[in-house]
Amino acid sequence: MTDDDLIAAARDAAAKSYSPYSGFPVGAALRFADGSVVTGTNIENASYGLALCAETVAVSKAMADGVRGGLVAVAVTGPGDEPITPCGRCRQVLNELAQLGGTDPDILCVGPHEVRRLRLSELLPHAFGPASLT
Repeated sequence: MTDDDLIAAARDAAAKSYSPYSGFPVGAALRFADGSVVTGTNIENASYGLALCAETVAVSKAMADGVRGGLVAVAVTGPGDEPITPCGRCRQVLNELAQLGGTDPDILCVGPHEVRRLRLSELLPHAFGPASLT
């Protein structure tokens, strides 16, 4: 799967968003070393603090299926004129999955005219993770 395919998967996920309050549909797609892809979309709630971000949904789906590492790339897309980046909580959630496999995945922050490619370690330097607890 190419980066363009991964971005398309994230856009497809965003189209399934449940975002009636913000009107800000976000999609995420995670690519693993074995070539598999898991997607997620944001799911809002009338109790705003209970909303789930697209990246968190995707990581939850992967973990529920037993995936514990091998994360090599993530694409995140949403509306607006600028590339979207994962929020702080999502950076931490992605870091947990990445550290379980010892990876530093590419994060493709997708906008309408630009894709910014960053490493997770650039978005979350000096991260706290599973290794911090030993």
